[in-house]
Amino acid sequence: MSVLITGAGGQIGQALVKSAPEDVEARYTTHAELDIADADATVAFLAKHKPDLIINAAAYTAVDQAESEPETAREVNDIGARNLARAAADLDARIIQISTDFVFDGASSSAYSPSDATAPLGVYGTTKLAGERSVLETLPDRGVVLRTAWVYGPVGKNFLLTMLRLMRERPLIRVVSDQVGTPTAAASVARAIWAMASLPDLHGIYHWTDAGVASWYDFAVAIAEESARLGILPDVPEVIPISTQDYPTPARRPRFSVLDTRSTVDAIGIVPAHWRVNLRRILGEIHIG
Repeated sequence: MSVLITGAGGQIGQALVKSAPEDVEARYTTHAELDIADADATVAFLAKHKPDLIINAAAYTAVDQAESEPETAREVNDIGARNLARAAADLDARIIQISTDFVFDGASSSAYSPSDATAPLGVYGTTKLAGERSVLETLPDRGVVLRTAWVYGPVGKNFLLTMLRLMRERPLIRVVSDQVGTPTAAASVARAIWAMASLPDLHGIYHWTDAGVASWYDFAVAIAEESARLGILPDVPEVIPISTQDYPTPARRPRFSVLDTRSTVDAIGIVPAHWRVNLRRILGEIHIG
């Protein structure tokens, strides 16, 4: 099977590259190599390489910046996904579109299932939802949307690395405690995606995160404790819980972002590890590195 991975420089993209199965002929592209917002360039690139499957990990993920750059976000998250889907349709190829918990408004008190009504709060979620619809409308039988949330890893820009930097610089950290979700390792998402790639008849919307539930405050406390245990930090810094109101941002964020992964577990036969287990694994990589 030949696979094209877009957005290979991002967190999930890098995890996909690192974990690609031996029987997969994979080609990786970054924005510099392929601008998926350019329809002609996308069609030409896919026509040349003729992948059986496209994994679209390319995305505009600057949630706050998207509020002031809506057209830029739309070009990547919606138009780019549509261009890939249309080019894939011409080749009878499949596509796995990575999406986000930000398609929901966070008003639920129970885990969101793939069929639940969407109601994004800002530009980022709105453009990602539009990208989902573009893929599924163009490739109803060969398109997969995989929503995930709170992704982090040992590289890139993410909550884990930001916390480690701040915890080295400051004795006390204040972190929002009234937004709840599931920290999810990029490697975990990549594992689920490669399992989906091996199922040619799979289509529709799926959810994947690590197991368990946490607030950003809980996640930060765990980072502090586990990092001190490994010697990444000299000691455990103090972490103080604050409310969302105390930390205003340009973009509104869902208060509740827990995703129901049961249909995905049934489909791919993999049970996600608890988020704290994967946190220890990632911190171990950072410590060894």
